Amino acid sequence: MRSSRARSRAVLSMAATLPLLAGALALGIPNASADSAPGGRDALQGTKPAWATAGADLGATSDSGKVSVRVHLAGREGLAAYAAAVSDPQSASYRKFLSADQAQARFGATQQQIDQVGRWLSSNGLTVTGSNRHYVSATGEVAAAEKAFGTQLRNYRKGGRTYRAPASTASVPAALSDAVLAVSGLDNAPHKSSHDEALPPPDAVFRNSGPFSTYYGSKTASSLPSAYGTKAPYAVKGYTGKQLRAAYGAERWTGKGVTVAITDAYASPTIAKDAAEYAKRNGDAPYRRGQLTQVLPDDYTRTEECGASGWYGEETLDVEAVHAVAPAADIVYVGGASCYDADLLDSLNKVVDHRLADIVSNSWGDVEANETPDVAAAYDQVFMMGAIEGIGFYFSSGDDGDNVASTGTKQIDVPSNSAWVTSVGGTALAVGKHDKYQWETGWGTLKSSLSEDGKSWDGFPGAYTSGAGGGTSSSVKQPFYQRGVVPDSLARANGKQRMRTAPDIAAVADPNTGFLVGQTQTLPDGSLGYDEYRIGGTSLAAPVIAGVQALAQQAGHGRPLGFANPAIYARYGSKAFHDVTDHPLGPNRDLAVVRVDYANGVDAADGLLTSLRGLGKDASLKAVRGYDDVTGVGTPAAGYVNSYRLPFRRH
Repeated sequence: MRSSRARSRAVLSMAATLPLLAGALALGIPNASADSAPGGRDALQGTKPAWATAGADLGATSDSGKVSVRVHLAGREGLAAYAAAVSDPQSASYRKFLSADQAQARFGATQQQIDQVGRWLSSNGLTVTGSNRHYVSATGEVAAAEKAFGTQLRNYRKGGRTYRAPASTASVPAALSDAVLAVSGLDNAPHKSSHDEALPPPDAVFRNSGPFSTYYGSKTASSLPSAYGTKAPYAVKGYTGKQLRAAYGAERWTGKGVTVAITDAYASPTIAKDAAEYAKRNGDAPYRRGQLTQVLPDDYTRTEECGASGWYGEETLDVEAVHAVAPAADIVYVGGASCYDADLLDSLNKVVDHRLADIVSNSWGDVEANETPDVAAAYDQVFMMGAIEGIGFYFSSGDDGDNVASTGTKQIDVPSNSAWVTSVGGTALAVGKHDKYQWETGWGTLKSSLSEDGKSWDGFPGAYTSGAGGGTSSSVKQPFYQRGVVPDSLARANGKQRMRTAPDIAAVADPNTGFLVGQTQTLPDGSLGYDEYRIGGTSLAAPVIAGVQALAQQAGHGRPLGFANPAIYARYGSKAFHDVTDHPLGPNRDLAVVRVDYANGVDAADGLLTSLRGLGKDASLKAVRGYDDVTGVGTPAAGYVNSYRLPFRRH
């Protein structure tokens, strides 16, 4: 999973019954602060960031400074209620989806709203630079923005840098309250320049060293020190589609007739060639003509800041993982112009506006503390519009466990905290001989290196390196589908109010039991060449679950699944899921693998690094029986895909 905020890197209301409407509201709109606005104006909740404090105030922003804003449009009322109704298996409106044109006509912004907002911005001295069904963009001087939004812009110190932010909650005239959802751009953290750029070449080659296991436990490190009372096996070379399909109950289903979209930033210039080569080498079905397509922006920005070439590997992993699990599904890659929210939102909007896919896999995000309410509202609007069209969004839950090690604060990731997406956690997966599923643990890795004399593991059991993201939101209330499933010890971890807990479901993510991926990379001599390596992260888990959902949709006679969480939680505790724990072989059986890496990442010229990687050690997060904040309700079992063939009935 990549991130940066910059992301590292997403009317039936009249006919709805009161219980449905209540369910919609309980899906979890981010908590509003006690913001207020002067008479005759409506406050835009949360536009003053939490870090814009009196103690950090460095003075007023120059009136002549430049501001670029997006005014996100509210559209028509009733969207949340309709989205909840078509997503809830208990609703009479379940899966009664609208076409993209019907959705826009019923709930999208009107031309009158667009024109009204544009005229208001212009009347306050701002220059409108663009508009569409989602937002009106404008630029101008600080003084004009202050006048338009009824606030003063001041400079504040944050993390050793200076950023601009409103000194009080921004507002709009009350006459615009039905037209405006939120505004972004008044707060400019992080402040980075942008310009049109060409995409850079691929990153330097990375290779895994052996020895490897061909399946879990096939090769034991018998000459190395024991760990947890036994000899540990070598890490697998990397699972392939055949093994993942067997582990997650694919059976005869292939995803035929289903389209999976993938969103990331930028675009790999060699994706078609790499995907075809990988399928050929690893036993996946060859791609049909037109099976893999791309929808790309006209220009790219912030390529250096966002590490554009690093996103090539993200796209490659996502495409190859989806195809490995659902070899007949169509795949459309929708690339963002950068890793910033505005560009990633544009990519998601393309999927929804044109209904490009049934399922959307997203392996990017940031920590919750960095997301402002305006951005959260814009994302949720996209997800709800997708839900009423029968589109489901799947987001990786993060790769840093509870985020304490990386940020100093226990928090979850965004946008996977949204009540309108499926948050995908991670596991360590053991697939044995003959592709037989053995077990899974929650993904959480401890690393200890082989001692110089080769007789022990230094600092055993080792230091935490990474793990599946999860935990309890500080801003999103508990959605109705989590009631009665998520224990209060998690839902109320931040106080008396029950809050959204992540993840919802999980799949393989541990890089030490990861997936083999193939990609064109920059070789040591500067030339480009195809190579393969093992990789993991919830960046793997998300497209794997997207692939499994494509199988489930096919099994369900091709009817779109839409926003899947209510259906997923309805299957909680059934044979549809593996109930994953950190100790699958017993309470006193800890697990580990031995990993050998090239010191230089390429070859043995600079030596080898041997380490022990402990499994199922995800910081403060624990995978336990029942729902947990590492794996959610669990991972798909043999009965999961087939459970969609008929209306689900618990046995």
